[in-house]
Amino acid sequence: MSSTITGLLIPFIGTAAGAGCVFFLQKDLKAGVQRALTGFAAGVMVAASIWSLIVPAIEQCSDKGRMAFLPAFVGFWLGILFLLFLDHVIPHIHRSIEKADQTEGPKSKLTRTAMLVLAVTLHNIPEGMAVGVVYAGLVNGSANITAGGALALALGIAIQNFPEGAIISMPLYAEGKSKPKSFVLGVLSGAVEPVFGGLTVILAGLVVPAMPYLLSFAAGAMLYVVVEELIPEMSEGEHSNIGVIAFAAGFSLMMALDVALG
Repeated sequence: MSSTITGLLIPFIGTAAGAGCVFFLQKDLKAGVQRALTGFAAGVMVAASIWSLIVPAIEQCSDKGRMAFLPAFVGFWLGILFLLFLDHVIPHIHRSIEKADQTEGPKSKLTRTAMLVLAVTLHNIPEGMAVGVVYAGLVNGSANITAGGALALALGIAIQNFPEGAIISMPLYAEGKSKPKSFVLGVLSGAVEPVFGGLTVILAGLVVPAMPYLLSFAAGAMLYVVVEELIPEMSEGEHSNIGVIAFAAGFSLMMALDVALG
């Protein structure tokens, strides 16, 4: 149980560490740095979705023969559709910023800040669920999930969360927020991860046969975020290969962690 709690907290610690950059760096991150950080985060999430979620989901259904892909297929699409639904309820980061930038009046900065934190918090929900469902499989003795593999996923998402925390706190400070307040808001954006991770562990423990669906559901949700948000962000602005190189670095690092620790 203690290892599960630790695993659920690791991604949150990554967000907090990234938000802490506001105390050491200048007011704003350069566009190239932001693209690199976003690309790296996207690479980690794609690799984690494949090796830590979709592959174990298929392996758990190996007894189904050629239809072993079906639970992963269904769960993946449920994850995509779930995030698509949330997308209509909570705005994307880039839409939030554009809308806030068009807002006039003294409340414009507050609106921009609130939307930015809200949108990033949305991104963290599927990540918390992903870690939660893997640890739920470990707790319930799933043969295809190891302690090393679960730890690899938690560490991979923590690495991905580090730049995400910085991307939140640094712009907030640049807008005029104090360093402590910018740090707190950055940390709070990641607080949903251990919460949703814990809820997923509890619920998954009640429906062990649904584990392949839950694993692939988390993968679909994470990949939705990558394609809809992170890839466009890492490619915006002047043409640059920085985002692509960072994506490859994040992907290969997460792949190596999963194999080495799994």
